[in-house]
Amino acid sequence: MTAAVARVPIVARAPRSLAEAAAALDRDAQTLPAKQILIRALEAFGDRIALVSSFGAESAPLLHLLASIDKATPVLFLDTERHFVQTNAYREELTDRLGLKNVRTIRPDPGELAATDPKGDLWRRDNDACCSLRKVRPLDRALAEFDAWISGRKRMHGNLRAFLPVVEIAHPHVKINPLARWSAQEIADYMSAHDLPPHPLVEAGFSSIGCWPCTAPTAPGDDARAGRWRGLHKTECGIHRI
Repeated sequence: MTAAVARVPIVARAPRSLAEAAAALDRDAQTLPAKQILIRALEAFGDRIALVSSFGAESAPLLHLLASIDKATPVLFLDTERHFVQTNAYREELTDRLGLKNVRTIRPDPGELAATDPKGDLWRRDNDACCSLRKVRPLDRALAEFDAWISGRKRMHGNLRAFLPVVEIAHPHVKINPLARWSAQEIADYMSAHDLPPHPLVEAGFSSIGCWPCTAPTAPGDDARAGRWRGLHKTECGIHRI
């Protein structure tokens, strides 16, 4: 059984500009552990911050950290309507076990779907357009009410993420990557220490999990995200404009 997650009090900070808040948080983040980075971020941005989660292979630690601080912080899940059934089940499992109280499911615009992908096969013809339709534009709309958002990206993912900052300006938002410095071993150790369930597809060799048409298992020695858009010159869906 996963141990109960206690809530950490949040102390509201005086309002400041986004740039000032980001700069202050970035200074602090250089020496703070992930949980303290999250606490500072929630203090700095209050009800104008959300966590965006794929409920994928590495999602549980960050969600657990958030739940230990404030279970009511919005968690945005992009339902692309192309997820593995295991991912949807895992989302429900983690939401229940961690006691998350504000998980919001974000879906593509039905009118855009009908006009742009009426047969549901856009991913075969133009995967960038598919990602934009099902992920980028829906997230942009959902983030309109927030000043900052939290992501689970890590430097160990390689490619453009290898030099990932902990705090960055992604106009018009501040983006916080509390686990940027974590290794695969730290992820595994945290999940074991807190008895967090793995994504069901991890056992089948999936080290990074997105939409089913564009996700494949990885082989030993592969980069963590090698199974995403395998064989294509594409490493990001577009929501992270690196």
